[in-house]
Amino acid sequence: MKKLIAILLCLAMVFAFAACGGKSGGDDTTAASGDDTTAAPAEDASETSAAVEEGSVKDVDAVKKVGKLVVGITDFAPMDYKDKEGNWIGFDADMANAFAEYLGVKAEFVEINWDNKVFELNDKKIDCVWNGMTLTPEVTSSMSCSDPYMNNAQVVVVAAADADKYKTAEDCKDLAFAVENGSAGKAVAEENGFKFTEVADQATALMEVKNGKADAAIIDSLMAGAMVGEGTDYADYATSVKLNSEEYGVGFRQGSDLVSEFASFFAQAEEAGSLMKCAEEYGVQEALITK
Repeated sequence: MKKLIAILLCLAMVFAFAACGGKSGGDDTTAASGDDTTAAPAEDASETSAAVEEGSVKDVDAVKKVGKLVVGITDFAPMDYKDKEGNWIGFDADMANAFAEYLGVKAEFVEINWDNKVFELNDKKIDCVWNGMTLTPEVTSSMSCSDPYMNNAQVVVVAAADADKYKTAEDCKDLAFAVENGSAGKAVAEENGFKFTEVADQATALMEVKNGKADAAIIDSLMAGAMVGEGTDYADYATSVKLNSEEYGVGFRQGSDLVSEFASFFAQAEEAGSLMKCAEEYGVQEALITK
């Protein structure tokens, strides 16, 4: 009888341990799959609005909660560049500041690797990409974008003394180009079968030409108008071939409610005349798309 009781006690202990082990394993699997409903710790106030827990609020509410709109940019005159005091200015920068004010927050500008712009947005490190961004198929398929607000083109910049040699894309086949990584300029270079080296941004692409590391650069026509030719740091260079036509837009995360807020803001800015005034200040009024 005592042996029977001992055996039964042992079996009870085995079942008890098995049950505990099974429960522990089930909890670990739930946490790993993201189904854990334990409350998350409060967000650090220093984090961007984009870092607010996914699904807890819409982007507009998140931006207002944190008090800032985080804007992904590169150094790209006349759209985004720094003044002597180190403040970001330019058509896009000024309009981004105005949009942030419209939302009741401040704009915070973050320089990004242009080739990683979609990842930066999806990883919620920024709230939007606002930097003379060409509405390419890659962009429009991976972001929710605004309506086009400015016309642009990709152009070839070479030494002014050689500009007459390069009147067509075919004339440029033997040139070694510098292009911004992940840019429309790179895409056009690939389409035309050009030899090219990728660099961090369009300003660097111009510098590569000036330093003799590249024969030519492919950059936005709006940038070329502001940075190349008489009265600029690239007075001995000129625009030769126009390789395409394109349009700029602002990119937000897919499904973001910031898109509709931007549309309302832009319509009001156009009606009030502040949109055209800003374009005239930076010499891009002829490229501006208005309704």
